[in-house]
Amino acid sequence: VQLQAFGGGLVQVGAYLRLSCAASGRTFNNYGMGWFRQVPGNEREFVAAISGSGGSTRYADSVKGRFSISRDNAKNTVYLQMNSLKPEDTAVYYCASGYTAALPATTLGSYNYWGQGTLVTVSS
Repeated sequence: VQLQAFGGGLVQVGAYLRLSCAASGRTFNNYGMGWFRQVPGNEREFVAAISGSGGSTRYADSVKGRFSISRDNAKNTVYLQMNSLKPEDTAVYYCASGYTAALPATTLGSYNYWGQGTLVTVSS
C-alpha cells in the first residue's frame, strides 16, 4: 500500500490550500482515511477522518468549520480542503489509511498505512 500526499506550501494567514492523497495497493473504498498533522517536537495529532463510503466524517475541534475532508473513490484519492488558515495550522500533514471502512477513526492506532507528509506553512 502506498499513500502519496501533496499540495502543501507556504501561504498567508486567511488563505486556503487543498491537500490530496493518492492511494494504491488496496481497494480504496474498503478503508477509512484520515489526515493528521505534526509539528517538530510535538506528537502527531488528528485533524480529520472519513469513512470508506465518504458518508461519515470527523474533525478535530481546532479545524471544525474551516477544514473539510472528502474522497473520490473512483480516483483513489482523499482530499483536505483547508480554509481560513491560521499560523497554528503550520505543520507537516500526513494522510493515513485505516483498518476498516467503518466510522472514521481519530486515533493514530486506527491507521496502518501512512503517507510521507506534506508541509503546510502559514505565515502571518
